[in-house]
Amino acid sequence: MPKMKSDSGAKKRFKLTASGKVKRRKAFKSHILTSKSQKRKRKLRHATLVSKSETKRIKMLLPK
Repeated sequence: MPKMKSDSGAKKRFKLTASGKVKRRKAFKSHILTSKSQKRKRKLRHATLVSKSETKRIKMLLPK
């Protein structure tokens, strides 16, 4: 049987933590930053975890 392929888009967007949770970047940080407050931009810097309901779907796209 051939190897399973990872979803290329998901591979670039998500990382798995050591405990098996899925890490992601926050949205709305790529452009039109002049209209966003400094506080808002600062909070968007940090990565966060994917919600529990979405984790199963994303893990299927990232077979290990």
